[in-house]
Amino acid sequence: MLIELAHFALILAFGVALAQTIVPLIGAHRGWRGWMAFADPAANSQLILVGFSFAVLMHAFIVSDFSVALVYANSHTAKPLLYKISGVWGNHEGSMLLWVLILALFGACAAWFGGNLPETLKARVLAVQASISVAFYAFILFTSNPFLRLTEAPLNGRDLNPLLQDPGLAFHPPFLYLGYVGLSMTFSFAVAALIEGRVDAAWGRWVRPWTLAAWMFLTVGIALGSWWAYYELGWGGFWFWDPVENASFMPWLIAAALLHSAIVVEKRETLKSWTILLAILAFGFSLLGTFIVRSGVLTSVHAFANDPERGVFILLILGIFLGGSLTLYAARAGVMQAQGAFGTVSRESALVLNNILLAVSAFVVFIGTIWPLVAELAFGRTLSVGPPFFDAAFTPFMVLLAIVLPLGSLLAWKRGSLSRARLPLAGLAVLSLAMAGLFYAIYAGRSLLGPAGVLLGVWVVGGAVVDLWLRAGRGGLSDRLGRVMRLPRGDWGKTVAHAGMGVTIFGVAAMTAWQQEDIRVAQVGEGFDVGAYHFTLDDVEKVQGPNYSSTMATVTAARGKGAPITMVPEKRFYPVAQMATTEAAIKNGVLRDLYVVIGDPQTDGGYAMRVYIKPFANWIWGGAILMAIGGLISLTDRRLRFAVGARRASTVPAE
Repeated sequence: MLIELAHFALILAFGVALAQTIVPLIGAHRGWRGWMAFADPAANSQLILVGFSFAVLMHAFIVSDFSVALVYANSHTAKPLLYKISGVWGNHEGSMLLWVLILALFGACAAWFGGNLPETLKARVLAVQASISVAFYAFILFTSNPFLRLTEAPLNGRDLNPLLQDPGLAFHPPFLYLGYVGLSMTFSFAVAALIEGRVDAAWGRWVRPWTLAAWMFLTVGIALGSWWAYYELGWGGFWFWDPVENASFMPWLIAAALLHSAIVVEKRETLKSWTILLAILAFGFSLLGTFIVRSGVLTSVHAFANDPERGVFILLILGIFLGGSLTLYAARAGVMQAQGAFGTVSRESALVLNNILLAVSAFVVFIGTIWPLVAELAFGRTLSVGPPFFDAAFTPFMVLLAIVLPLGSLLAWKRGSLSRARLPLAGLAVLSLAMAGLFYAIYAGRSLLGPAGVLLGVWVVGGAVVDLWLRAGRGGLSDRLGRVMRLPRGDWGKTVAHAGMGVTIFGVAAMTAWQQEDIRVAQVGEGFDVGAYHFTLDDVEKVQGPNYSSTMATVTAARGKGAPITMVPEKRFYPVAQMATTEAAIKNGVLRDLYVVIGDPQTDGGYAMRVYIKPFANWIWGGAILMAIGGLISLTDRRLRFAVGARRASTVPAE
């Protein structure tokens, strides 16, 4: 009975969203306050109804109600509780229910925290947000119903994909969806501003918190996915330029550009049309990612579905929202004229360059991701675009971005001076070069990639610190330290986020350039050397887990006279899913990771083994965490939380 009620609640939410799309728009157009006020209770009702549906589906997974087709296909009684819960979104139908739940949550948040918005703008934002919900409610109800019943309930289920039975993948999709769907709010603000015919400094201030929240959640979600790929797939890598990875990376890049361009709108009332376009494209790339993951047109190790019918539906949603918003964008070009002028050398120009580099890099990723599909449809050729293309085409833009980032942060608004901005960074440039030379000497000149990463990392981190220090003004050390501590949280958040980017750049370059690898067939009791470590395969045994059997090895690693390190890699087999997974043994460290993988038994009685020494691997995810923390710190800035600021009309409203 609960399942049927949950299905009915989802249908009711569909109806409420449809009303929320129409009524507030009419009210805003006519100036009817009562009709505009309808948006708030409608948004809350949506959240309650979808929340109930989602809670019922989660309950069905927890109690193993195999009369529900989705539970039968993605769960098992022997599965641990965490993976029963994560099984709710570890499939297509359940993940789409999570998607609309987050859509409803963001709509409700706009109703709760939008008290400072003009009535008409708030009504239009909530109406546009509800229109997105309408599209995805229709998608779920007509093509992906999660509440279908089986005629007879089986005794047990078919289990969740073993690759998804992992803590990293339990939390990765919710964070990723919070980012994906969070960009729907920037889209709603952009379309509402176009309908209203007003894009001004106040709009720039209002849209920033939503962009920042979405970017922060995307950062965490991408980092969790990268971390999962590193330790779960057993390949020893952190990023493979997989289509699904790219699907989340493209909106992250566009959202980063949007964050910076919105600052220019707020401070200088310029770049309006570009910022609106970025807000539209950010959500457009989120929809494109949804299409890539769920249509089956591009294969991936962690795509959700392979159903062309669903893909066509999502493509239709993408076409309606992206095409409609771009048409409106073209029609409203006159209301987005820039009010402020700025010189070639200025902070505005630096932010424009920042935007160009981020947007072009996103376009490069887009071309590399979608080109195999275009080649097959247009030319009948099967092509594969892999890491060599992305590394060669994408990296130069990120290098250039890292170079200009500290310099651009020190330029003045409207008209700056390169010589003045350069002077505080002279010592930092010397320090960066010295650190690069030191690492080049330590690693015996094996690669220029590592020292280049050191140089860029120190340059970006140091630039963020210098920028913060200069904001404290002149005076004695104690006075300046006191002023630094009293700086707005937005300044601190910017510093932490930029420093996180520098740390990640260093981690990626160092791990890629200086990692050591050994692949061999090892006998039990045999020892071998990799780098400065001596590894010994001590034992291999069969172990029974809760819903899998495991070939578990015991490996000892020792360095000189130091205490030995015991590592336990596994090769698991899940009988219900008839699937094997690799569980790498990783000894994490600040300066390096030891990474051991056990493979299949060989005919001579030995076992295939892979051993890696990965310098500074954890700095990659440490930098991502710093970026997310920086976003969170900025989000708590009073100026953003209350979205106060000049609400002066920068344009004449469209007739």
